[in-house]
Amino acid sequence: MTTTTAMNAKPGSIYNVPNALTTVRFGLAIAVMALLPMGNMMAALVIFIIAVSTDWMDGYWARKYGQVTKLGRIFDPFVDKIIICGTFIALVEVVGSGVASWMATIIVARELLVTSLRAIIEGSGGDFSANQLGKWKMVLQCAAVIAILLSLINPDVQWIRIAGQGFLWSSIALTLYSGYVYVIAASKELSKS
Repeated sequence: MTTTTAMNAKPGSIYNVPNALTTVRFGLAIAVMALLPMGNMMAALVIFIIAVSTDWMDGYWARKYGQVTKLGRIFDPFVDKIIICGTFIALVEVVGSGVASWMATIIVARELLVTSLRAIIEGSGGDFSANQLGKWKMVLQCAAVIAILLSLINPDVQWIRIAGQGFLWSSIALTLYSGYVYVIAASKELSKS
């Protein structure tokens, strides 16, 4: 599909630029998870940055050109979860990353919980869109991954390692807190029905 065809795609068509970008991001996420255990930290870093950058682009494009689709509403957050959860899981086995298995478990558990709550609430006609706290959580998690990969590429630069661990612990704290906020919001929404 050419860019012109994608820009002129009918509203509601799944063949559009945002869904194409999400599909590419899915492939990039798999590449990051494959590269980390192989020790290709620089390639993993570059691909991770490209992948998370396309998340902003596909959302912007979908809103600007009216190409928001049901597939996109499901596929986009799914791929976000794959790249974040998968990268943290892959980092568990990388020596020197500082990512423990319980940290990856917290990240995965929070995503599964919020996704389940969203399905229940939106399935009954309610609105459970992502809030600002959830978006900042994603930003902090991405910053943690980038800083950790930089510290693995430059193991002798102490301040990068400290920054990586600071971002890591901050992202875990915000992951827990945002999960708590979503649970409270979900309980209020569910009590209305």
